[in-house]
Amino acid sequence: MLTIRDLTLHYGGSQILHGIDLDARAGEVTCIMGNNGVGKTSLLKAIAGTHPRSGGSLRLDGRDLPVLRPEAMAREGVAVVPQGRMIFPLLTVTENLQTAFALQPRPHRIPEEVYDLFPVLADMAHRRGGDLSGGQQQQLAIARAMMMKPKLLLLDEPTEGIQPNIIQQIGRVIRYLRDKGDIAIVLVEQYFDFAYDMADHVYVLRRGAVDVSGTRDELGRERMRQAVSV
Repeated sequence: MLTIRDLTLHYGGSQILHGIDLDARAGEVTCIMGNNGVGKTSLLKAIAGTHPRSGGSLRLDGRDLPVLRPEAMAREGVAVVPQGRMIFPLLTVTENLQTAFALQPRPHRIPEEVYDLFPVLADMAHRRGGDLSGGQQQQLAIARAMMMKPKLLLLDEPTEGIQPNIIQQIGRVIRYLRDKGDIAIVLVEQYFDFAYDMADHVYVLRRGAVDVSGTRDELGRERMRQAVSV
């Protein structure tokens, strides 16, 4: 679904990413790991178009894509659940979900699948997004991304600051989306046990470059833990 070759990214005069090669397949979770500051979120921004890549190629669902703005990447099938969630605090839960309709043809309807996976969103449909807890906001952000019917789902630290029971629910939803088989999921995650449980394929970044990569079975728990501890 996603093929990246020799991707580079700069912030001003500073090079942040150095020749990244990455593949993310439909029906799999591709996990990007590494310590703070190694370029994980920057890589997601480069894929999503939030910060334009400086060089390299990006191929999505068989098509080579030029550097595009984020709204154009969304139309190509890229959905993002950003770090910090970025829900609209003054809009209701329903209105937040309805923002996903901007990319879809009419008629517009929130699918029951959303409420089956996240029952709390049905219970709080008329509450403002800013009044929800952090865990509830994270569920809302994931549900909104799902409604875009993406080919590629980018998740940036979905467990950050979330209580354990919500983390378990988020894990179940990620597995459900993976098992549908038509979405490639790229997960940036610091919580090692969650990342290990979710990952089919792992890329560990160090200083803006891929340091270690392989399937979870190839790397194993201890090598993965060692790689992210360096």
